[in-house]
Amino acid sequence: MVKSYNKEHRCLQTRNVKACTYKFLAKQIASQVESNPTIPISTLQEQLQRDYQVGLSKMKVFRARTEALNQGFAAGRRDFLGLDGAFMKGPYPGQILSAVGIDGNNATYPLDYAVVESESTNSWSWFLTCLGDDLGLGTNSNFTFMTDRKKGVLPAIAKLFPCAKHRYCLRHIHENMKASWRGKQFKDLLWDCAKASTVQQFQRSMEEVRKLNNDAYEWLKNIPPQHWSRSHFTGRAHTDAMLNNMCEYLNSKIVEGRDVPIITCLEYIREYLMKKVVTVQKEIDKATCPLTPTATIWVGKLKKEATQLRSVFYGNGKYQVSKNLMEQFVVDMGQQTCSCRRWELIGIPCAHAIATMWEMLKNKEIDKIPEDWVNRTYWLETWKNMYSFTIQPINGRNMWEKSTFPTTLLPPKHHVPIGRPKKKRRRSTMEVEDLVKGNQLSRAQMSVTCSKCNKSGHNARTCKGQKAGGAGSAKVKAGGSQTLRNVGGARSAKVKDGIANVKAGGAGCAKVKDGSAKVKAGGAGSAKVKAGVSKKGKGVP
Repeated sequence: MVKSYNKEHRCLQTRNVKACTYKFLAKQIASQVESNPTIPISTLQEQLQRDYQVGLSKMKVFRARTEALNQGFAAGRRDFLGLDGAFMKGPYPGQILSAVGIDGNNATYPLDYAVVESESTNSWSWFLTCLGDDLGLGTNSNFTFMTDRKKGVLPAIAKLFPCAKHRYCLRHIHENMKASWRGKQFKDLLWDCAKASTVQQFQRSMEEVRKLNNDAYEWLKNIPPQHWSRSHFTGRAHTDAMLNNMCEYLNSKIVEGRDVPIITCLEYIREYLMKKVVTVQKEIDKATCPLTPTATIWVGKLKKEATQLRSVFYGNGKYQVSKNLMEQFVVDMGQQTCSCRRWELIGIPCAHAIATMWEMLKNKEIDKIPEDWVNRTYWLETWKNMYSFTIQPINGRNMWEKSTFPTTLLPPKHHVPIGRPKKKRRRSTMEVEDLVKGNQLSRAQMSVTCSKCNKSGHNARTCKGQKAGGAGSAKVKAGGSQTLRNVGGARSAKVKDGIANVKAGGAGCAKVKDGSAKVKAGGAGSAKVKAGVSKKGKGVP
């Protein structure tokens, strides 16, 4: 009830309204930013101030535009991000921090990246603070992060997002494990423990590790299983990923851009992301199924597996699905769960659930096909919405506006290490061992040098260039075929002609066998001849 009303106000008006937050503004300009992501901040500021008659700083408008751009990741409905850092190469110091998600087709979705001085706790804290502001994450957010257990990122996540789930990359755990326990047995058992989707399977696999080596068991036991085993993962992220391959894939794609100055590096990454979005949009246009291509293939394999299962109804929406006495699980259609936990982990009905759905369809209890029970993360419509936010091209550097920011940005502090700067990535122990197959070194990921033109990237069989060699060098084989090869130095040669064989060592020196004749050259122009009778002379040809 209004007791008194004074329509004449004499108080000073203010244009500072606390309710006008950047999240509110982002909702108002979402459609405009979607059609023109590069719209200037000043233009948005003038428009919003005119429409709402409030005072807005450029920083608030900038955060509103960023919030609108990040709605693409939110449209993917998957609260999962991988965090990693990569070194800048050459004389340009610093590291590139990146946050990469997974789209509905199980492909990478790069979200944020920044150049910092090092992977320190301060750098990660600043990066995650900006990431949290963009995605609207608070201290109580139940998000899921994947990292490689670097010292800087662990305390940063624990401080900023104490309620978030934190997964460790299994490949890095194996790297640490191999320092004390090597061999295929340890590797296989580690993967068995990580891939186990139930606690019972995890405990059985851990018991196998204890039987093999008790010290390895105690070491692995000290790592909480909720960080690396599927048996203890929650289903909120809709993925059972155990490796941080998303960030590794991005680092491999921008490796050439890490050897240039910072601005050029950032432009290289932006162009890669711009082309990636267009490429995915073309794939989306080709898709015709209700699910993404990867999810469609996945469901097809599960359907094939479900044909071997038998489902029995036991009331209250629960079914017992079995293949034999050892493989028997309970499916709860009301809760959309299975005791194998696969449906809960990834959001796609497992083979046991699909067998139950077929039984319910046969009894006309439901009218949905298995594809209808798949989580919206894998729907084609969700995938399409996720890539509806494109990255627009921009003008060259000579057309950029001069910044009015009063502070001069200084380059980050950099400690120059001892020795020659390394450009190639150091191979891990696992990668080196994978190159050895049996007792031979694998040729995978190794550069090949052509023996004809001495250029890398191809061999002599596929060489299309001019045959090259040293001056006067040759290898001649009579009887129809002739081949050139650079054997020694200048004027060196190796000749085969039936029974004749000539090998060249240094300049003008030779060793000749011809039936009973043998010529052996020492230095340049000197020779020793044996042909029944020993002869000496100069300049053996």
